[in-house]
Amino acid sequence: MSSPIAIFTVTVALLGVHVLHGLPYTFSQPRNHHGLQTEPQFTEKYFPQTVDHFNFNSMGNGTFDQRYLITDKYWMKGYGPIFFYTGNEGDIWEFASNSGFITELAAQLRALVIFAEHRYYGRSLPFGKDSFSVPQIGLLTVEQALADYAVMIRELKRQLAAADCPVIVFGGSYGGMLSAYMRLKYPNMVAGALAASAPVLSTAGLGHSEQFFRDVTADFESVSSECRDAVRGAFHQLTELAQHKDYSRIQSDLSLCKPPSSAQDIHQLNGLLRNAFTLMAMLDYPYSTHFMGSMPANPVKVACETMLSGPDLLRSLRNTAGIVYNSTGLLPCFDLYSLYVECADPTGCGLGPNSLAWDYQACTEIDLCYESNNVTDMFPPMAFSETDRQLYCAKRWAVVPRPDWLKTQFWGDALSTASNIIFSNGDLDPWANGGVRKSLSSSLIAINISGGAHHLDLRGSNDADPASVISARKTEADLITQWVKMEWTRLQRSL
Repeated sequence: MSSPIAIFTVTVALLGVHVLHGLPYTFSQPRNHHGLQTEPQFTEKYFPQTVDHFNFNSMGNGTFDQRYLITDKYWMKGYGPIFFYTGNEGDIWEFASNSGFITELAAQLRALVIFAEHRYYGRSLPFGKDSFSVPQIGLLTVEQALADYAVMIRELKRQLAAADCPVIVFGGSYGGMLSAYMRLKYPNMVAGALAASAPVLSTAGLGHSEQFFRDVTADFESVSSECRDAVRGAFHQLTELAQHKDYSRIQSDLSLCKPPSSAQDIHQLNGLLRNAFTLMAMLDYPYSTHFMGSMPANPVKVACETMLSGPDLLRSLRNTAGIVYNSTGLLPCFDLYSLYVECADPTGCGLGPNSLAWDYQACTEIDLCYESNNVTDMFPPMAFSETDRQLYCAKRWAVVPRPDWLKTQFWGDALSTASNIIFSNGDLDPWANGGVRKSLSSSLIAINISGGAHHLDLRGSNDADPASVISARKTEADLITQWVKMEWTRLQRSL
């Protein structure tokens, strides 16, 4: 029988993949008659997962059904690598549907692809409808999630007779943090990680509280300084009206379903409006998308055109927020408390049960103390200090956050002794400066993508892609192919 290395080398040659020799990487994902990529058909399955990996006497002695998606369409069974997406704060289908690069690369390297859903999100609820109650929600931790993935990888490799298949983990945003952490904590199981748009530094409390909303502002300012000034001016008008308690004017100009009637309502309104700009900055892709909501192509540019479309700044602000909250144009008014939920993440927790899970994580391990101040950014002053976080979390979840825990548990900025991790970031992404922007060694590679929004490189190839993301994917493919080859070499020597 031929060795895995020999089979892999032949496969690479047949597929025309030249990354091992540093030559250009070309994707050949099949396309349908519209010219769009045809995605592989994932199979939805459930894995009997241990509820509590670290306490044999806890309430979590049993198992729960953890959802995962799998496709072996491209896999060279028993030999090809395994690409494992470390699911993050949402339904796993959302990430599988918006991470086409992984399947494109799988087609080239003959890989098995698995997207694993994070515990307490989507349908992976350890305690069913009681999962978000105290104390049941206490088993929602980064450590438990990583152990879930390690156990799943080990068992699925056994079931699929894939013991010698190298595993590469992928993730975007919080999922990118998890992919990096998997390489740190389970290097015996994971040969390498692509951590796309992973704010591993800022979420560990390393950085400045004004960074995030400063960088959101910079995205709009890059279109034009007039755009930034118009947004700031609109918020100033809103503040003046609120100070005079002209609530009926606020309701009319911003098309609110009910007039605000208190300082808390104005605070909620400011949060809802600021959240719209945050989402447009994060999802500033060069083509329309349906990820975390529906967005037009280049939403930041569209927002600036909307803000500068007329002299009435408050109505322009309403229409700009409508890009996010009323993409269909069918919403008759904005309901302050149903469109946006304030939580322990000032950048937004989303809506529904998934937002509860993320709120809890932001109250425990994930440090997201970002503030706007109207000096370094264009938004009204909205404080969220560590003290504010502690007060909120004690009231909401009866927990005390651990602001330094990620620095202790997952190394913080002391990453130089790790290996085989790609940290990719786009310069349009307000999360980017909370991540690793400079390479730390020959195998801890930072890739900065000019004109790239939130984990654009994980998305599938598109005719509108900037040259920078095409180049980034080639580099990522090159490195991942090398890691796979190195791991197979190591495995062969151990036989």
